[in-house]
Amino acid sequence: MDELEEGAGPKWVRTTVELDNHVIVPDVDPTAMSIEPNKTLEDYLSSLSTLPMDHSRPLWEFHVLDFPTSEAVAALAFRAHHSLGDGTSLLSLLVASAGSSKVLPTTAPRRVSTIKALSPRSPSSPATGAVAVFTVWIMSLLLLVWHTVVDIVCFVATAASILRDPPTLFKGADGVEFRPKRFVNCRLSLDDIKYVKSVMCCTVNDVLLGVTSAALSRYYFRETGESGKRNIKVRSTFIVNLRKMTGLHTLASMMKSDKDNGVKWGNQLGYMLLPFHIEKHDDPLKYVEKAMRIAHRKKSSMESVFTNWSALMIKKIFGIKATASLCHALFKNTTILFSNMVGPTEQVTLYGHPILYIAPSIYGQQHALTIHCQSYMNIVKLVLAIDEAQLPNADGLLEDFVESLRLIREATSRKPHGVEECSQKEHRHGDT
Repeated sequence: MDELEEGAGPKWVRTTVELDNHVIVPDVDPTAMSIEPNKTLEDYLSSLSTLPMDHSRPLWEFHVLDFPTSEAVAALAFRAHHSLGDGTSLLSLLVASAGSSKVLPTTAPRRVSTIKALSPRSPSSPATGAVAVFTVWIMSLLLLVWHTVVDIVCFVATAASILRDPPTLFKGADGVEFRPKRFVNCRLSLDDIKYVKSVMCCTVNDVLLGVTSAALSRYYFRETGESGKRNIKVRSTFIVNLRKMTGLHTLASMMKSDKDNGVKWGNQLGYMLLPFHIEKHDDPLKYVEKAMRIAHRKKSSMESVFTNWSALMIKKIFGIKATASLCHALFKNTTILFSNMVGPTEQVTLYGHPILYIAPSIYGQQHALTIHCQSYMNIVKLVLAIDEAQLPNADGLLEDFVESLRLIREATSRKPHGVEECSQKEHRHGDT
C-alpha cells in the first residue's frame, strides 16, 4: 500500500522471493519428538496460529518438520494467507506441483433441477405433458425464489447482529479469534461413507452432515451432563465452491485471465447458513435423514451466490474494511465454520515423496470450532480447529465423529436397500 497516495488501498505487486524467508526448518526439542511426536507436531502447528504473518513479503510459508509421527515419516505445513486463494486454488497448486504426469480428478458439472428431470416420464399426450412440464417449472422457480428470499433475510439479519445463535458449549466467546487453535485430525473411511450414501439414497455431503450432527450431539450431552430431551439448533457458516465445475482443475485453466473462465484462481466461494440440530436419537439414521432434508432445502436456494455477490458489491462500494466487518459479524453470530472438499483420488508424490494425507484448516475467525473434511485417495480426513480454552477435550470430540460414523454404518447395514428407489431420487435431485 502506497501510504503517500491519498485513499490508497492494498494492491498486488511483483517482488523478489527469498526462499530462506519462506522455507522454515524449526528447531524442535528432540526429547519431545521421540516421546510424543504427534503432540509435538500439534503443539508446533498451534503455535503458528498465534504468529501474525509478515506483510512485507509474500504471505506464504513452508514449515518442514522432519521427524516421524504415527502417520508419516515427516510433515510439511503450508501456511498461507487466505487472500492468496481458497481451498480449491491451493489444492490444485499442490497437485500441479507434483508434476504434469498427474491427472487431476474432476467431478461432473453441478446438477441443477431441470425440466427433463422433473417432467413426467410417460405423459398421456404432448399437450398434457407440456402443461405438466410448464407447471412444474413455474412451481420450481417460485420455490427457488421463496427459499432464496428467506435465506437472504436470515443472512442479512445475522450479519446485522439481529439474528444470533444462542450461547452453547460450541459458541465462540469474545476474543476467540485471538486465542491459539489446536489442530487435530482423524481418518474416516470413504468406503463406509459411500455405503451409507448408497443405502440412504443421498450424497456424500449429506452423510458428513449427519455424522457431524451426531458427533456434536454425543459430545454436547456427555460434556454438559444434560438429559438429552432438548433440541438445540446451532448454525454453521458453510463454505460453497461457486466454480462451474466442482473438484480440482488444471492449474493452467485456473490462471487464465479470461473473465468468462468459471474455474479461475482466487476466492470463488459463497456462504450458506446451515443448521445443525443437537439432539438425541435412538436410531442413528435419524441424523442422516434430517441432514438430507436440510441439505435438499438449501440446494433450492441461491443463498451462496447472493453472499458472494453482496461481498463483491460491498468491497467495490465501501472498501475492503467494510467487507471484513461483514465477515466478522457473520462469523461472530454463528457457531461453527464447516467446509468439505474433494481431493485427488490417487496418491500424489511431491518431489519423490508420497503424500499420505492432506489436512487443511483455518484460523483467525470468530469460531471456537472449525470443521474441515478433505477426501484423498480412499479416506476422508476430518480436521478440527479447536479453541482448547473452551473445548478442552479435543480428542474426545474426534472419537465422537469416528463412533458416530460406525453407528450410522451399522444401522445402515440393517436397513433394506431399495436400489430402484435410490436411483429415482438421484435422477430427481442429482448427486454431490
